[in-house]
Amino acid sequence: MRALHGALVGSRPGLVGLALIIGVGAGIGSVLFHELILGVTWLVTGRDDYSDAGRVASPHLPWLGVWFLLLAPVVGGLVHGPLVQRFAPEARGHGVPEVMLAVARRGGRIPATVAGVKALASGICIGTGGSVGREGPIVQIGSALGSAIGQWLRVPATRLVLMVACGAAGGISATFDAPVSGVVFGLELILRSFSAEAFGVLVISSVTANVVAEGIAGDRAILTLPHFDLGSPAQLPLYALLGLLAGLLGWAFARILYVVEDACDAVWRGPEWLRPAVGGLLLGGLLLALPQMYGVGYPVLEAAVEGRYVVGFLLLLVVGKILAAGLTIGIGGSGGVFAPSLFIGGTVGTAFGFAAAALLPGMHLDPGAFGLVGMAAVFAGAAHAPITAVLIVFELTGDYALILPLMAAVVLATGLSHLVSRDNIYTLKLLRRGIDLAADTPTDEALRRVTVAQVMRPAGPVAPDPALPVLTADSPVHDVLGVLAAHRGDALAVLDGGETVGSLAEHDVLDHLRGVRSAGTG
Repeated sequence: MRALHGALVGSRPGLVGLALIIGVGAGIGSVLFHELILGVTWLVTGRDDYSDAGRVASPHLPWLGVWFLLLAPVVGGLVHGPLVQRFAPEARGHGVPEVMLAVARRGGRIPATVAGVKALASGICIGTGGSVGREGPIVQIGSALGSAIGQWLRVPATRLVLMVACGAAGGISATFDAPVSGVVFGLELILRSFSAEAFGVLVISSVTANVVAEGIAGDRAILTLPHFDLGSPAQLPLYALLGLLAGLLGWAFARILYVVEDACDAVWRGPEWLRPAVGGLLLGGLLLALPQMYGVGYPVLEAAVEGRYVVGFLLLLVVGKILAAGLTIGIGGSGGVFAPSLFIGGTVGTAFGFAAAALLPGMHLDPGAFGLVGMAAVFAGAAHAPITAVLIVFELTGDYALILPLMAAVVLATGLSHLVSRDNIYTLKLLRRGIDLAADTPTDEALRRVTVAQVMRPAGPVAPDPALPVLTADSPVHDVLGVLAAHRGDALAVLDGGETVGSLAEHDVLDHLRGVRSAGTG
């Protein structure tokens, strides 16, 4: 049994096996999470998706008329607010920043309870009207699953972060039926680095999750759009202009999101568990005025890109989604910001297309094509993730004809957003808590360059304690800090080729750093 554990944890074929297991879990988790959202939405509204139903009563609550929209977020908040506060406070919000922090600073360690609490809280929040997306929760759910499996098997921190990224990739792949985007999302946003080993295991997890989800749920397309063409290369400057505007809008969306959250923090003085219910009155009032904001809103986005709304209403939808998403997060709701970014980009892009077509009738512009490009460009401006932005829209639509304007607009949106601010919608949340993932301090660099073998104490013939995790001799010390911090006072065994060659404790790292500083000042 010990030999099997060693092969699974310490070998590359074992890592492939772990990626397969995580992919299966992420695929099943994605389907269950989607069904939970559909179930709660149907229970409250009598429909699988209420956003395109108009201002009508719920057949399950006919005596309330349309006023059920005011009460649905309140009731949902009374359920998910105490749930999150009691069992997993990190499940509040949009989820991805917590995963990024776990990978960068905690060695990939995420509490196992996060997966279940995040699924329940987000499913209830979205099903009762929360205007947020599914991708943030499923990333956190999949990542927590990968971390839980890794911690149970006591894998080294270098492999644990890969397992976390595998869960994220599998979740995105299964949720959006986008296996390539899942891999790139894991590399570009979660690991924030590219390597052949990471790419390989993320591909395995992403493909496995997609196959499992398709086998269980069948076709999971979230958007069905007509075919769009570029028309003429002369249209490219218009797409470039849209990219610049979308970059600014993506940046503005990120800032407004946290301005609303700050306003909610400043006003609220009661217990945190009650905040989503009381704030739900505000969200419910917004839903009464604009019921298209109910839930994720993909049917409304589809109708917008197909050109079924006039320009004035499209701009109203943009403002409504920014406020509704910000309010949902600000009052303590749980859900992602990826889908709202696509919604905002699709509606504003289509509005831009209508305006351009009216000004330049001779160019025969298709407003829907601008809407599709706008989806990717606004997300790129908000998240600073251009590769993911291009691929996710391409995989969602399966339409290659717009790849040139899509790439151009996304690059310009990302570049301009970078010029305005180096932080994206995810890292900004962490920066507000005093955590700067982009900062490389001298201490970080010192620990990235030194390996565990260079810092450890040589060991005698003592076997590793089965109750403690083990480290590998070739791991950078920086990558195992989370494991050492979680086992302060313990000396963790260091393995090389399956044999114990030494031990490492937190104070050994501190002694090494003191030596580095002394050498630097001497």
